[in-house]
Amino acid sequence: MADVSVLGAGSFGVALAVLLSKNGHRVTIRSTSPEKAERLGRERSIPTLPEVALPEGVEVTADLEYACRDRDLIVLAPASVYIRSLSRSMSPFVEKGQILVNVAKGIEADSLKLLSEQIEEEIPQAEVAVLSGPSHAEEVGRGIPTTCVVGAHSRRVAETVQNIFMSDSFRVYTNPDIRGIELGGALKNVIALAAGIADGLGYGDNTKAALITRGMAEMSRLFTAMGARTETLYGLAGIGDLVVTCASMHSRNRRAGILIGQGMSMKEAMKEVNMVVEGVYAAGAGRELARRYGVTMPIIEQVCEVLFAGKAPAEAMRELMLRDRCVENPKLCWEE
Repeated sequence: MADVSVLGAGSFGVALAVLLSKNGHRVTIRSTSPEKAERLGRERSIPTLPEVALPEGVEVTADLEYACRDRDLIVLAPASVYIRSLSRSMSPFVEKGQILVNVAKGIEADSLKLLSEQIEEEIPQAEVAVLSGPSHAEEVGRGIPTTCVVGAHSRRVAETVQNIFMSDSFRVYTNPDIRGIELGGALKNVIALAAGIADGLGYGDNTKAALITRGMAEMSRLFTAMGARTETLYGLAGIGDLVVTCASMHSRNRRAGILIGQGMSMKEAMKEVNMVVEGVYAAGAGRELARRYGVTMPIIEQVCEVLFAGKAPAEAMRELMLRDRCVENPKLCWEE
């Protein structure tokens, strides 16, 4: 049995606390708000996961130091924009070699750093791992079979996390490519926004399949340029997470995209969804990374134009369709 804390009492944090408790671990979940912590401790559920009950053995606190001290493993489950500030706040309470598992997905807007890089800058004494894959909280919390991948710098850390999370409903693979896992988790949210916009415009399955496939091609170009492994892109943190996020109504990115396609602004859509829409934050960072590394990412470019420049979604789609003619894969050539 491990002593585990989950920092973040949103949907995914609660779902993982339920999973880890059912796995037999001693679990503490931490909310930033004393009032929300008290309510969660009393009611044992949150409005966004009405079918998921927090087991009685799970302790709820708002005390960050208490949640960090003497834990075998700490799960970081905030919105991605709070990763650096959370890491900075918890650093004094983290011991050398303590294992931290990041489950947030995103890229820091100003520095263009991945989330694990931010954590390592703020908590250099820790062993940092990342957990990602097609894992909507609504299903993880209910024990619906789910598969994910954990990345870490060492096999020992990855296998430790694997052993703590594995269950008959939550299968975990290991992968040394932290960069690829995190890029996949961040960029798929932007493609999911595009897929949702297409749904909102009333387009069909052909369009969504095209966006998923060409989105994979864009992600592959950036993966290669940034030194990530394309094998990771073709795994759970890449295509697995991309497909589920583009197709599921559990996906807040897809839901926000649908609203934008139907005529809402980005801010109106985010307010309507009433949860953090990570793809909005990842879109601008993805575009800047593409420019920095000299790769073309036209879907992400057009999503940014819709989100931040007020371009009509139908016009953005038209521009994607009328781009210059090109081959599907430059590595494939005719024998002449």
